[in-house]
Amino acid sequence: MTGAVSTPRARAVSALVFSCLCWGLGFPLYKALMARAELLAPGIDSWFASSFTIALRFLLGGIVLSALWPLLPTRRELEQGLLLGVVTSLGMVLQADGLAYTQASTSAFLTQGYVLLLPGITALSARRWPAPRVLACAGLAVLGLALLSGFDPATLSLGRGEAETLGAALCFTVQILLLDKQGYRENRTLPVTTVMFFAMAAAAAPIAVSSVRTRGDVLALVGTTPSLLVFMTLLVLSTVLSFALMNRFQRAVSAAEAGVIYGMEPVFASFFALFLPAWLSPRLAVAYDNEVLGAKLLFGGGLVVAATLGLSLWGGERQAASSSAAA
Repeated sequence: MTGAVSTPRARAVSALVFSCLCWGLGFPLYKALMARAELLAPGIDSWFASSFTIALRFLLGGIVLSALWPLLPTRRELEQGLLLGVVTSLGMVLQADGLAYTQASTSAFLTQGYVLLLPGITALSARRWPAPRVLACAGLAVLGLALLSGFDPATLSLGRGEAETLGAALCFTVQILLLDKQGYRENRTLPVTTVMFFAMAAAAAPIAVSSVRTRGDVLALVGTTPSLLVFMTLLVLSTVLSFALMNRFQRAVSAAEAGVIYGMEPVFASFFALFLPAWLSPRLAVAYDNEVLGAKLLFGGGLVVAATLGLSLWGGERQAASSSAAA
């Protein structure tokens, strides 16, 4: 493999890993924001808190992108953006509600179900199995995610929480496949991402409106300087930058490979949870303890990292996208 091929691919993998870092950072930030909201507005509805933050994040993200790069979407770009917005919103809602009815470890593991789903779907659509190295890395990632989440198959039962979480994993699988779809390969990233953001805001807004109690609930989330700073970090890093990078660079790798790379998200979330809560707690005036470094992060996270490095170092099935689709 020549350097001309490997360099764009390595750049794409690095961009997707950075997206995972931004999403992983969002977990302790969001948890700290919710703890402060509960402190300022006791009994705040979790559905309102999650749907309002999603709606506001993606609404502002769409406004920022459309203001900085005012590009009108083509019919295909509009179609892809709307579909991405719908399935991503549905996945987030199912994941959030399912977490209330199942163990956190089970949710964390099942949410990454696309690592297994994507090679199978790819095999059916292409009528051939993915490359052996992709299957090997996917298996390594699944094992690492099981260790990282502390998932115990003996405790698994298919109740409401598990069913909703599997539904969320299916939605995220469709999201990845929509970015991999051949018919959308020439779409420009910025118009697609802008439409996706507005669609996600529109999908979450009715839930927020129907579950809000008083104006105090809104102020508890974004009405103080510490809360607003956390929210703006979520907006810039965990929303605009991360999804723009995902939508731009995922086309440079296969869908099955992307599923393995996205397994880095819970690894980064676990890493940031080791030290960020203690830094956030005094600044937000909340009680939020660091997690403890243990074998599950060292071994589980190590396997996921090894799987991602394996994909990056062994070369890929697809070259980076052409520059015509970069904008």
